[in-house]
Amino acid sequence: MAKYKILVVDDEDSLCEILQFNLEAEGYEADTANSAEQALTMNPERYSLILLDVMMGEMSGFSMARQLKANPKTAQIPIIFCTAKDTEDDTIAGFNLGADDYVTKPFSVREVLARVRSVLRRTYGTPENIETASYEGLQMDLTSKRCTLNREELKLTKKEFEILFLLLSHKGTIFSREEILSRVWSDEVIVLDRTIDVNITRLRRKISPYSEHIVTRQGYGYGFEE
Repeated sequence: MAKYKILVVDDEDSLCEILQFNLEAEGYEADTANSAEQALTMNPERYSLILLDVMMGEMSGFSMARQLKANPKTAQIPIIFCTAKDTEDDTIAGFNLGADDYVTKPFSVREVLARVRSVLRRTYGTPENIETASYEGLQMDLTSKRCTLNREELKLTKKEFEILFLLLSHKGTIFSREEILSRVWSDEVIVLDRTIDVNITRLRRKISPYSEHIVTRQGYGYGFEE
């Protein structure tokens, strides 16, 4: 994953800490600010995306967004508003200011992470264009949607194929369940974490003798290691 830098701006310390922890667990760099005034002193042009609360102290998130969009150095930075204000007028006002997305409180961390990934993909595109992945006798081709083990084609479901390709094409990277869900299932579909575990179990069985290369990092997720 590309090392995107994300700035969380919210006057709730606990929320800032939760979002920073989970963003960093996903592989992003994350900083926090407890006011719009503080955020504007942190060279916001350095950030790839800003998670911005609307209702804060003297300067609101809307006011900060106006300043960012008026400055050529920060005008292109995507903004996701995070707020308890969920009326249609507020949402429209946020988008009219150039917001890329709008999340209402209370929200789940998974929802925020999914929206962050979606906005980053729309803004910066996919960082890699990988069509094949392999490890010794295990070969995968994204174009033909074929997976072979010692030249014998494996019968994988669509989701099994996509999970294995994700792990195999990023050897050494541990993906959280939330990231696998976001990449393999659409953001709109509700899927239980247990679904990931079931698919991983099936994959390990199907790719034997390479099953031990799909590793579990307790509390973090799954990866493929050589």
